[in-house]
Amino acid sequence: MKKITIRDIAKQAEVSISTVSFVINGKGEKMAISPTVIKKVQDVAQKLQYKPSMIASSLRTGKTRSIGLIVEDISNQFFADLARVIEDEAKNIDYRVFYCSTGDDNNRSEELVQSLLQANVEGFIITPTRNLEKTIGQLLKLQKPVVLIDRYFANQKVSHVLMDNYEASYSATKFLIGKGKKNIAVVNNESGMIQMKLREKGYVEALKEEGIYNEKYTLHLDYHSNEQSRIEAIVNFFKKNKEIDAVLFSANYLGLAGLQAFRILKCKIPEDVSVISFDDHDSFKLHTPTISVIAQPIEEIAVKSIQLLMSQMTSLEDFKIEKVLKKGTLIIRESV
Repeated sequence: MKKITIRDIAKQAEVSISTVSFVINGKGEKMAISPTVIKKVQDVAQKLQYKPSMIASSLRTGKTRSIGLIVEDISNQFFADLARVIEDEAKNIDYRVFYCSTGDDNNRSEELVQSLLQANVEGFIITPTRNLEKTIGQLLKLQKPVVLIDRYFANQKVSHVLMDNYEASYSATKFLIGKGKKNIAVVNNESGMIQMKLREKGYVEALKEEGIYNEKYTLHLDYHSNEQSRIEAIVNFFKKNKEIDAVLFSANYLGLAGLQAFRILKCKIPEDVSVISFDDHDSFKLHTPTISVIAQPIEEIAVKSIQLLMSQMTSLEDFKIEKVLKKGTLIIRESV
């Protein structure tokens, strides 16, 4: 199909190319073009299904109507679902989203930020890596609108939106205690990111309040280890601590590795061990038995992050930094 140009519109509307250009770019009244001609050009453009060039538009206005979304791993269902909702919300306000994954690699994160800057995106929504604080600081100095999601830096003045990880973990652990569990384990990664620390802190404090916290029931795994290594580590951990009667996995990929480990151990859920994992996943719903989860408020996080970004993009001088915590949902299924 031939691409429609302003020349085609001008020919059919029987006006000059410059007249079409002024109308398409919203300058018809300013250039004293009559309302009748403006409407005629608009009607022809709509009839021909004209779509203006984003590149040409950005050259004229300096605006690309685009947002850069940087997440940890777009293949992870949590981030994929989050990206989808953010993209839908952006589309509602006529913005495009360029999204990419860091793999929790700080060098990769910095490269992506620079690439998106060169693409002249108007704002950033970022799931930051551990050492990205300096780069985010540079974006703020450049007066680029920035919102962090899923995690943040405690000492940095930048808006962020995430689940209340401490409360979610604390409530899940208390639920297990209420079910009579005494030897509750947690499987976490060693990323050191604040959201993972808060998930572990909620678990620890819930157990300490009951006087049943045992440090040996904590397993830390290297974030960059492959799936097989994670499975083996979990298998060895449960072999050494056979008395464990419940476990909280701090991320869905850890929970998925745990389910494979339990299959190897011939460990029955929930008869031998009760299971709760952070971040829902289709596999948890399909597993037999179904797996209980702490589900993140994905839609709320996505919508709020777009709102905060838009407030900065509209008025970078007047907006207020907001640090937003959204409550997660404990979904109890057959694994407890």
